[in-house]
Amino acid sequence: MATYDTIIAGGMVVDGTRAQRLRADVGIKDGKIAKIGRLKASDADEVLDADGMIVAPGHIDLHTHYDAQLFWDPYCTLSGWHGVTSVVIGNCGFGFAPVAPDDRERAMLTMTRTEAIPFDAMAAGMPWDWVTYPEFLDAVDRAPKAVNMRSFFPLNPALNWVLGYERAKAGEMPTDEEHAQLRALLNEAMDAGAGGWSVQRLRDSNVQRDHDGNPMNTDVMPNETLFQLAEVLAERNHGFIQATFAPDPADETRTEHRRTYERLADISGRPVLFNVITPNAQRPEQHLKQIEWVEDCRMRGLPIYGQAVTTDVGLAFTFEEWNLWDDMDAWREATLGTVEERMAKLADPARRPALRDSESLAVTCPIADIVLLETASPQYQRYAETRVGDIAANLGVHPVDAMLDVAVADNLAATFYASGSFNNPDHLVDLLNYQWALPGVSDGGAHTRFLTAGRWPTELLINGVRDREIISLEDAHWRMAGLPAQCAGFTDRGTLTEGKAADVIVYDLNSLDIGASEKVHDMPAGEWRRVQRASGYHYVLVNGEVTIQEDKETGTSPGRLLRDQ
Repeated sequence: MATYDTIIAGGMVVDGTRAQRLRADVGIKDGKIAKIGRLKASDADEVLDADGMIVAPGHIDLHTHYDAQLFWDPYCTLSGWHGVTSVVIGNCGFGFAPVAPDDRERAMLTMTRTEAIPFDAMAAGMPWDWVTYPEFLDAVDRAPKAVNMRSFFPLNPALNWVLGYERAKAGEMPTDEEHAQLRALLNEAMDAGAGGWSVQRLRDSNVQRDHDGNPMNTDVMPNETLFQLAEVLAERNHGFIQATFAPDPADETRTEHRRTYERLADISGRPVLFNVITPNAQRPEQHLKQIEWVEDCRMRGLPIYGQAVTTDVGLAFTFEEWNLWDDMDAWREATLGTVEERMAKLADPARRPALRDSESLAVTCPIADIVLLETASPQYQRYAETRVGDIAANLGVHPVDAMLDVAVADNLAATFYASGSFNNPDHLVDLLNYQWALPGVSDGGAHTRFLTAGRWPTELLINGVRDREIISLEDAHWRMAGLPAQCAGFTDRGTLTEGKAADVIVYDLNSLDIGASEKVHDMPAGEWRRVQRASGYHYVLVNGEVTIQEDKETGTSPGRLLRDQ
């Protein structure tokens, strides 16, 4: 019998601990790292040539929404294509358990609006062979997986389960008995394997609304409920919290949100993931102030970690289902309803003044800077690849009118491109130079028509390490694997350390690349999404088995549900 199942031979090992890189072989046995050093090829059943390659721990993506997609896409792409070997689902308080059978349609409608996951794909692709949260985890366990998964207990369905939909949406304070039920549900979930709990608290400054345009129930829930659930983690001395709170405007709202984060960390004594550190062109100091606050918390011993948006990917969208201006009343109301209802509202001259006044956009560039990518309307085809501001100047109208006239003329199918708020190259330097900021925030599985941020690991290695040399390979792989593993309780992976799981990527730094945006019909019910593929990953191994070889899926499913450890 061979000493090793596999040897990854002759690569540059960057182990995710921030230790100095080492040219060495990596021996794998029974899905674990068995030995690192000078090994004999004859001692292995299989040898993978890593000469000239970087050998590193697989990336860990802590912020995804693959809760539905995992049932039809074992690789959880885009993440699985870009060297991610472990993901965390159930973020932002959103999820599908506990959900009673009669509430399944409503749960899918919620995810259709707030995370832009096509309803028909969910309805056709999810087995719905669960009701309770432990039953959901069992379903995840049964599903074929080419990546590992860890799951939060999401508060949105839990509130509906205990309070009922109407009371939860009204933000009512739970009774003592109901708080006890919520605590019991969380304990039951963590006994079954949940890694902690998650919540969205965007209040009224909210680009992620429910299907009816109103805030999510967690947006209006009382703080007391959050503190009660933080106490559960303190009692267990285990688990972590992910919280998406409102942006930090220069008013007292910032104080309330930050105090709540600090109390959650203080009560629980557990890692609290702050979503999100993000640059904003309209508030250029925003990300620096967020970093300053996170560092102040660290110095006070509060385990708050900022998750940082490190990709400059923009948003390609049509008004058939656009929802990311939902924080503005006029746009939210005008983009609710069927395509026909949206067309009527967006064409209505009486609505245009309010839409023109809504120029402070939280998640995109100004409307004048949005680009019309393509349209089937003969009247406007000559403006393809043109800024909306330039179209407006040519037509002698306001940019909002130009954009919406094009959209309506094309039955809302015209495609626009909005660059994100992350549009200054120096912002990446700020984010990567703060060592306690967790890079990523892929939102994988969500905003499937608009967003391809699952490319972030490859983009960070290209822009942050290879091309701009902002940080070293050692720091990059600690930030993308070792640190998130520490925050999320991945005790058996995240570094290439003897005895830990063999989640490994082997890649050519010089040839790493990100493919062009594609529109692919690979979802259930014939639904489509936008993707960007990766190149340069020669091997990706999950629990010792090759899942990607020469940038192609091998079709193996060695991923595991990582129940709370």
